[in-house]
Amino acid sequence: MSGGFSVGFWGVRGSTPCEGSRYQRYGGHSSCVTLEAEGQSPVILDLGTGLRPYGESMNAASDAFHGSVLLTHLHWDHVQGLPFFTPLHCEGASLDVFGPRQEAGLSDVFTELMRPPFFPIRPEDLAGDVRFHDTGDDDFPLGQAKVRSRWVRHVGPTLGFRIDWNGASVAYIPDHGPGCCPEDPDDYVPHEVLELCDGVDLLVHDAQHTASEWGPKRHWGHCTADYAVHVARESGARRLALFHHDPGHGDDAIDVIKREANDFSARIGGPEVVAAYEGMCVTLDPHAPRS
Repeated sequence: MSGGFSVGFWGVRGSTPCEGSRYQRYGGHSSCVTLEAEGQSPVILDLGTGLRPYGESMNAASDAFHGSVLLTHLHWDHVQGLPFFTPLHCEGASLDVFGPRQEAGLSDVFTELMRPPFFPIRPEDLAGDVRFHDTGDDDFPLGQAKVRSRWVRHVGPTLGFRIDWNGASVAYIPDHGPGCCPEDPDDYVPHEVLELCDGVDLLVHDAQHTASEWGPKRHWGHCTADYAVHVARESGARRLALFHHDPGHGDDAIDVIKREANDFSARIGGPEVVAAYEGMCVTLDPHAPRS
C-alpha cells in the first residue's frame, strides 16, 4: 500500500529550552513536530524553538515554503520559534496557523506576544505571509489530511489534535494535566482525549513528571509518564511517544522514565513506549482500520 506519512521530532522539551552535556541524546529544544507526506504541504505541530532547526534544514530549497501549523496553546515554549523560522524570511512563503480560539482573536493575541519592546518585529514584518485561524472543537481538512481538534485540560485555552492522513494517524497532546480539574479522579481520561487518541498509530503525549514529582505540581497542567501510558491503553493507541520532557530531566533520567513506562505498559496491556528525542523520525504506514 502506498501512502502514510513521516513524523519528525525537532523539539521535545517543555517549559524552557535547555543546553548542556546532560541533554545530548534527547535534545534541548522546545516543542516542535512535523508531519510530511510525499507531494503534499507539511503540517507543523507547535512553534517551539525546535522550529528553527527545522527551518534551517530547508535552507537549500528553491521554492517558497507553504505549510500549516496546528498550535496547541500560546505558552512561550510553544511559540518562540516563529520569528526564527527562516523560510518565512523569503517573499512568497506562507504559513497558516490554526490555534486555540481567544476572546480577542488569535491573531491579535499572538501579535501581543511578538512586538516591541518584547521582540523587535511583529508577525506582519516577516517577508512571508502568516495567517491565523481561530480553532476550537472542530473538524477540518488540511489538503488531503483530516484534522480533529478538541479542548484538553491545561492552564489556559489548550487544544489537542488528531491527524488522519494517507491511511495513517497521529494524536498530539503535549500539554495535558489531570490536576487542572480537581473534581476529576486522577486516572480519569476525558472523552475528548479518547476521541482524539482512538486507535491512532502514534500518540505523542505529555509525560513531563515522574510520579514522585507530580503531587506538588499537579496544578501545573502536566502529567506523569504512567498517566500517558494509561491514556494510550484506554484509547487503543498502537504506539506511545513520551514528550514535553522536563528541563530538569537529563538523558539518564529520561532513560529510566522510558524503561519504567515500558514495564508499566507491559503489565497493563498497553502499547510500545518510546521517549521522543530530537532527530527521531517515525514513519507511519497505511493499514486497514481495526474492526
